[in-house]
Amino acid sequence: MKSKINPHIGSNFDDFLHEEGIYQEVEAAALKKVIAAALTRQMKRRRVSVSKLAGALGTSRAAISRILDEENTSITLTTLSRTATALGCKVRLEIVAA
Repeated sequence: MKSKINPHIGSNFDDFLHEEGIYQEVEAAALKKVIAAALTRQMKRRRVSVSKLAGALGTSRAAISRILDEENTSITLTTLSRTATALGCKVRLEIVAA
C-alpha cells in the first residue's frame, strides 16, 4: 500500500496561510485576541467594570463589548489608545520585518 505524501510536511504555517490567501485575516484575528485579552486583564487588575469603563469613555456598554470582543477586528487606533488611557495604560505598537 502506497502512502500519500502530505505536501505541507516541513512547510511553514505562515506559508500555508499565504497559499490559502488568509494570512492577513488570521493575523488580524490573532492580534485582536491579544488586544482584547490585555484590555480585559487590565480591567480586572484595576477592578474596572464594563459600565465604569463605558462611563469614563463617554460611550455605551455595547461599544465596550465590541472593543473587548475577540472576534471583532474593527477597532481603530484612536479607540484602542483612548481605552488604554482610560485604564491607566498606554499602547505600544511595533512594526517589524517579516
